[in-house]
Amino acid sequence: MAKVKGAIVVDTETCKGCEVCIPVCEEKVISMSTEVNRKGYHYAYMSNPDVCTGCTNCAIVCPDRAITVYRIKI
Repeated sequence: MAKVKGAIVVDTETCKGCEVCIPVCEEKVISMSTEVNRKGYHYAYMSNPDVCTGCTNCAIVCPDRAITVYRIKI
């Protein structure tokens, strides 16, 4: 079975920093930024990209649809 490498892209202007994506990430890939977006929210970002599997849990639970997940077979 082929291994899958994942990556997420967070729309930083859409993310309102609700942190719902953080506990569903089994690989602990997502953290909150210390910077804020134009609306004043801390936004999620991919802090540990090497271990992302592209499981899509974060995108599924995001209430604002701010997360896009990409997957490639390696």
